[in-house]
Amino acid sequence: MNAKQVIVMRKDLNMRKGKMIAQGAHAAMAALLKEMSVDDRINHDPSRVWVLHASTIRDPLYFWLDGPFTKITVGVNSEDELFDIYQQALAVEGSFSNTIRMKMPCAIIQDAGKTEFHGKPTYTCAAIGPWWVDEIDAITGKLPLL
Repeated sequence: MNAKQVIVMRKDLNMRKGKMIAQGAHAAMAALLKEMSVDDRINHDPSRVWVLHASTIRDPLYFWLDGPFTKITVGVNSEDELFDIYQQALAVEGSFSNTIRMKMPCAIIQDAGKTEFHGKPTYTCAAIGPWWVDEIDAITGKLPLL
């Protein structure tokens, strides 16, 4: 089995390349951080330990982190398309018999609008996965690569 993460970027915003990279990085990190927590035993220690909730090879997140870190970027043409893809990802539950994780990790990013978008908070991209390739492709496979 193979796992990957897909970054879905809005093309209609005509973001600068650097802005697109920053927004994609925010999305990729947010999807992973949602799968982590601070170890409560040392909660008051300034060097707190973050714990990733991926413990077996049956977990697509574990497989992805222990493998090639496959990540691709695709584009959509509107905020509505971005939210549609994100909602589809939120609805995915583990269907493989060897999957422990019950929900596909995903995150959507809203830029504050301080450097672009004329001060208006704007949804720019989403990270879908890491998850099993077949299930991600069912959602994002027809989207064009950036």
